[in-house]
Amino acid sequence: MDIHTTTLPRTTTQPAVRLVDVHKTYAGATPVAALRGVTLDLGRGTVTAIMGQSGSGKSTLLNVAAGLDQPTRGRVVIGDQDTAGLSPDRLTRLRREQVGFVFQSYNLIGHLDVRANIELPLVLGGRSTDEAWLAELVGSLGLTGLTGRLPGELSGGQAQRVAIARALVTRPTVVFADEPTGALDSRTGAQVLELLRDTARRLDQTVVLVTHDSVVAAAAERVVLLADGLVVDELLAPTVEQVTARMLGLGR
Repeated sequence: MDIHTTTLPRTTTQPAVRLVDVHKTYAGATPVAALRGVTLDLGRGTVTAIMGQSGSGKSTLLNVAAGLDQPTRGRVVIGDQDTAGLSPDRLTRLRREQVGFVFQSYNLIGHLDVRANIELPLVLGGRSTDEAWLAELVGSLGLTGLTGRLPGELSGGQAQRVAIARALVTRPTVVFADEPTGALDSRTGAQVLELLRDTARRLDQTVVLVTHDSVVAAAAERVVLLADGLVVDELLAPTVEQVTARMLGLGR
């Protein structure tokens, strides 16, 4: 398959996140170019899946777009803020106020119970808890009765659901999720995807998720495919069959 840079069309409204010619190279004896010129708009209220073979740059793209890592070259704009122009403190505040992130490894705090882990972004930002919203998240994610447990007392799937609740509790502008259903059974995974889609609609929230699962990707409105650090294709209103075929094509 020929690999070429694809510049995706821009949304008609101000996007929630914009990447412009983003490069990310990791230094070392042999430098690794994880991203090689990605230009991408992520529209408000949309759900986008990022797919590609292992080593294609998916997780790097997610981290750079969320402001967790800085690009080597290029621009990342979250809302109307260019992250390159922000001090570390202002960047941290921007992420806390506008970005939710679901880590593949959960990143829960071991000595805090489930409720405290979910509320952590609110506490760090000096905000009070909306009890109705918290109760809705706990119920929707199947965490009822578990809020007093410590992370070590949870299964992998339960820990993942806590991480998702924590990412959503601040009602962020954009939610980035790295394999958000990877530790979940198919029924719970479907519920989580429905919750992410529902909050995107209700809160005009942007959801960006990395996945290897064609079924999960087909639940998104748009699939962006990466190969060798480049955006090489996209699908709008994808089907499982279309996603599977494109992924097989990338592997050839």
